[in-house]
Amino acid sequence: MLKELRIKNLAIIDDLTVRFEGGLNVLTGETGAGKSIIVDALGLALGDRAQSDLIRSGEKEAVVQAYFEVEGYNELPDIGIDVSEGLILRRSISATGKSRAYINDTMVNLQSLAEVGKSLVDIHGQHEHQSLMSIDKHRLLLDSYGKLQDDREKVESFYKEVQALKKESSELREKVKERSHRLDLLRFQINEIDAASLKPGEKEVLIEERTILSNLSRLNELTETAYSMLYGSEGSCMERLSSIIAKVREMSSIDQNVSETLKMLESALPLIEDAAISLRGYKDKYDLEPERLAEIEERLELIKRLERKYGEGIKTILIYRDEAEKELNGLELTDERLDSIEAELKVKEGILLNAALALSEKRKRIAKEIAELVKNELKELAFSNAEFRIDIRQEAITSYGLDKVEFLFSANPGEPPKPLTKIASGGELSRVMLALKSILADVDSIPILIFDEVDAGIGGKTAESVGKKLNTISNKHQVLCTTHLPQIASMGNFHLKIEKGQKDKRVYVEVKELSGRERHDEIARMLSGKITEVSLKHARELLGGTR
Repeated sequence: MLKELRIKNLAIIDDLTVRFEGGLNVLTGETGAGKSIIVDALGLALGDRAQSDLIRSGEKEAVVQAYFEVEGYNELPDIGIDVSEGLILRRSISATGKSRAYINDTMVNLQSLAEVGKSLVDIHGQHEHQSLMSIDKHRLLLDSYGKLQDDREKVESFYKEVQALKKESSELREKVKERSHRLDLLRFQINEIDAASLKPGEKEVLIEERTILSNLSRLNELTETAYSMLYGSEGSCMERLSSIIAKVREMSSIDQNVSETLKMLESALPLIEDAAISLRGYKDKYDLEPERLAEIEERLELIKRLERKYGEGIKTILIYRDEAEKELNGLELTDERLDSIEAELKVKEGILLNAALALSEKRKRIAKEIAELVKNELKELAFSNAEFRIDIRQEAITSYGLDKVEFLFSANPGEPPKPLTKIASGGELSRVMLALKSILADVDSIPILIFDEVDAGIGGKTAESVGKKLNTISNKHQVLCTTHLPQIASMGNFHLKIEKGQKDKRVYVEVKELSGRERHDEIARMLSGKITEVSLKHARELLGGTR
């Protein structure tokens, strides 16, 4: 619910705060008093386009701020801003033409402000802010009125399944086009890797062996020298240790304390013998065929070539090979999978079409029902010969079905009904919207409705009918209505009078909340242009008739 609107430095308004209540809020006042400016100001707060010439003469900036209570209302777009304690939409327009928008003091772009605004308020009259001017809204309202949401959700579900199958089918067809070349490539890559007979860790072993073979001469030289010094030559380590052991053994026979030293020396003797045997084994190992080095170099070059193609390391190459084999197997099954998908797609498309046709038939039936109800409403709104029709045309199937739904209207006999967007008169459009809202009020989710100039070209009994309809709609929505007709104003739950005055040689706008005698006087003024005993009596009758 709109609770408060503050306007500063806009057109002839200097600083004005307007309070609103639930139910039907009526705004009255002389022509030119500023009623439409208040509606325009609210439109700016909701995201309408702004022009710098709207700013009050001599001022640098105009600001409009609207405060809404949104408790229990769950239709707001997700804007990432906490609205649990209410919603404040603010718009500032500078003399340079720049505009800034805020939601709860957080700066947002104009598009975000407009998205929130459209979910809160519908302004009907000579304004752009009209949800019923959207063809998509027509279909949504028809479905809501006819309780066709479940049918539409089925169509949407089937449509998504069909789209998913189409996407998979398209991807498989692309694979089929590329498959022949891809199959040859994958087979070649797998065969190339298999032919190499790679083993995990092989590269590291080969590098180590290459290092040894590259230094074979030096290794042989060192081995021969070490073996000779340890065991093979006169005066070797083995020979000298044996001589030392003999001398220490003789010492031990004289001094038993030397026996531990003797044991250590004797234990070293077999270790030296084992080391000599090991060195002799290395002499045999390093005596390899010279072509072995060439074999290793060739093998390492093969691994290097495969790494350039398939990734660093034998493990990576083998993983690539396994992935290639999986893809190969999948491609070989593509034809079979494609046939299966296309068969399934054909079945699903049939189900989707049947569901969409069934929904379309229900829409046509509901459309006739709504059209008759709206025409009856229009007769009570001074459109005795008006024509209203809901046009349903089939087009390419979408998640909403096959139907393009559009509301058509003609005010004059003999004139074919035209789209609502082509209705020129703001008053006519407001009354058509009022008729629609009367029928669709229970299913329309927008909480606040504004009717500007809804009384244009009507009076008497028609005006009374308009007032009653506005009052009925206000049971489900908060309604704001600018009016010159006392029959409509008398139906209001909350009456605001807009007056224009002059102070310090400047025009200003004032809003008064009317009740009791003041309201009687305003209704009397609206009836005859001035307050008389007759007009006051008539005003009491009007106000009494609304209680």
